[in-house]
Amino acid sequence: MRRLLCALLLSVAAVPAAARELIACGHPAYPPVSWVAAGELRGLAPTLVRELFGELGLRVRLEAFGNWKRCLLEVGAGRADIVVAAYRNREREQQFAFSGQYVVADPIVLFVRRDRAFAFDDWDDLRGRTVGLLLGDSFGERFDRFAETALRVERVSTGRQNVRKLVLGRIDFMPIGRDTGRLQSRRLGYDERVMALPQALVTEYYHVAVRKGSALEALLPEIDRRLAALHADGSIARRARQQAERYLAEPMAADHGD
Repeated sequence: MRRLLCALLLSVAAVPAAARELIACGHPAYPPVSWVAAGELRGLAPTLVRELFGELGLRVRLEAFGNWKRCLLEVGAGRADIVVAAYRNREREQQFAFSGQYVVADPIVLFVRRDRAFAFDDWDDLRGRTVGLLLGDSFGERFDRFAETALRVERVSTGRQNVRKLVLGRIDFMPIGRDTGRLQSRRLGYDERVMALPQALVTEYYHVAVRKGSALEALLPEIDRRLAALHADGSIARRARQQAERYLAEPMAADHGD
């Protein structure tokens, strides 16, 4: 344990002084994991990242960069330091180092208009349909390849745009985490118009990510240890529920990032 603490202290010391206030960003429309309201990044993952890196003596400033793709680009280019929560895939692993321990497990389901629901037993049932995705979205390498070759893909900047396109019939479905989709449809007043198909598309996992090769990469084992402890005592599940309640309680006018 003493050796581990010494290694961590050396890792922290390796972070340039100018970067001691780290910049973290996240998905702007994925409650309760993260979302942007009133120009501020909020949610479970931003709160956890600021707390866990704070325990290691590092200050974290949360930034809202407008859309999800921009967040990934900023961290990949070294202009920001941490993605508070992101799925792992082969393409992202070329630029980012990820925590081994996940922040949340995220069953992905398909949200559709209730009056245009269709049978979904396997991916072939989706061929030729129009899917709505956000800029920077990935739902695993297999689905990403399938979408490119078998679906009509329409991308937008915000979650609110995507839900509205679904309600207006401009897309056939949108893949999104079950909890996130329910929160968004409830908040926007679309519960009676949209629904989640029962079959999950895939289950993905959100991890903390830092730029590959940065000094912060050496701190990920300690982040893993703390995340595992917070899962074990139920803290993360409890905080996720609290953040969901916070999201639903916020006034719509403040919800610029969704």
